[in-house]
Amino acid sequence: MENIQIDTEYIKLDSFLKLSGLVVTGGQAKAAVQDGAVSVNGAVCLMRGKKLRDGDVVEAAGRKFRVERCS
Repeated sequence: MENIQIDTEYIKLDSFLKLSGLVVTGGQAKAAVQDGAVSVNGAVCLMRGKKLRDGDVVEAAGRKFRVERCS
């Protein structure tokens, strides 16, 4: 599992997918989420604007990421 650090209270799922390098553009993020290819905390997530907070786990393309808030 890879940790991705954020310095805000939350990050939206589509932005997180770009930050993690899973996708390059917002359009690719939107398509991945709408296709059901992304899960958050073990459940498929179809909301690209879902707010991810410290400790949330995102899975996509066979990779797993944990949101880690740094101060």
